Amino acid sequence: MTVLRTTKLFRVSPHINPLWGRSSTPAIFEIAFCAILVLLCPASFLIPWSTLELCDGSVGKVLVRLGDMDGVYSIFKSAQASLPSVIDPMKLYGIWVIFQATLFIVLPGATGYGERTPAGNRLRYKINGLLSWFLTIGVYILGALSSWWDADIVAKQWMGLMVAASTYGIVLTVVVYVKAHVSPSHSSDRKFSGSLFHDIFAGIELNPRIGNFDLKLFNVGRVGMTAWTIVNLSFAASQYKHFGYVCNSMIVVNILQSLYVLDFFYQEDWYLRTIDIAHDHFGFYLAWGSAAWIPSMYTLQAQYLARYPVNLSQTTALVILLVGVFGYWMFRASNHQRTVARRTSGNCVIWGKKPVVITAHYTTSTGKRHTSLLLCSGFWGIARHFNYIADLILSFAMCAPCGTQNVLPYAYFVYMTVLLIHRSIRDEDRCSKKYGKDWELYKAQVPYALIPGIY
Repeated sequence: MTVLRTTKLFRVSPHINPLWGRSSTPAIFEIAFCAILVLLCPASFLIPWSTLELCDGSVGKVLVRLGDMDGVYSIFKSAQASLPSVIDPMKLYGIWVIFQATLFIVLPGATGYGERTPAGNRLRYKINGLLSWFLTIGVYILGALSSWWDADIVAKQWMGLMVAASTYGIVLTVVVYVKAHVSPSHSSDRKFSGSLFHDIFAGIELNPRIGNFDLKLFNVGRVGMTAWTIVNLSFAASQYKHFGYVCNSMIVVNILQSLYVLDFFYQEDWYLRTIDIAHDHFGFYLAWGSAAWIPSMYTLQAQYLARYPVNLSQTTALVILLVGVFGYWMFRASNHQRTVARRTSGNCVIWGKKPVVITAHYTTSTGKRHTSLLLCSGFWGIARHFNYIADLILSFAMCAPCGTQNVLPYAYFVYMTVLLIHRSIRDEDRCSKKYGKDWELYKAQVPYALIPGIY
């Protein structure tokens, strides 16, 4: 498929995009949806903030206020009053990004390799995220204990930091959009949709880099995922400061979410071959999403509990913790089965017997033919995206400690459900185009995509 991209600002030469890459012809409704998200998302953190700060954590109350212009005006006035200056938060956020970039560059690490791209590229990465994560937490704790800063520094400057994070995400989006046209890292792996908003939202370059500095891995991992842990710890400190104790629900949330982030960095080499790095292009979705969405949306439980502590019984807290750990175990075990099967070319034992596999073939835009192994037994004999089921179990357990009085803390679970269902649909389409008849054989062997007996 040859695509000629022309806009009022840029013109690029035709290039080849293989069929199993991202679609180059988005539907009108998809373009409109991208435009709405790009325009509205930068202010989206005002909704959870106003819910927590002005409406007792009640989504119903904030919806009533948003139902008339006076309510909307009062929310913006309250937000403005809570933000006397953005200079200090901007400086703090800038220090955060520079510190993470320094660790990303200077820390030692093993060499990892991503999946082969549609154009046939296989990129090298330096894997040092785990060391960076531990060092960041260590510096944060050391600084708090040494009174260099307050332990609740993030919670105290939350509104300003969210403005700074959103601004950074928007600027980064513009930078990578322009870079994709004037100085692409791998021009043959670009995708142009013919829509300005779609290209801005979904991204053009697959793996934009400045030299060896990979913008996608850095921003998703270091700017976003590391911030998740620090934000949670800061809101736990805020709860202690205001109530004199840290409730057991806050402890469970911090344990489960820290476990998830720890696994992310411990398995950083595996992450290089996931849909985020291997298939999603780098635009507003990942640039703004990693900078602002992850720190604001993924930490809703800690934000909620810092203001409205929930004291669980020891039994309830333990059950929720064990359910979350079980979900994590299934997530890790399922991914391990697939990794081992591919690494050994199916010459291994899964659930006490040799695994059932399909050798699938695909072709890159260079015309070179490659193979990949599709696992049809173990967890992957239950559903083609079984790891998403485990991910959802863990996600629910992360929200459950907040109790049932308000639904806001469960927004993360709702978001993850929508995200993973949509991701499974996209992955099904991509794999169908990539593997062709081999994917049809796989679907015949494993008939359910996500939920056995249903979907």
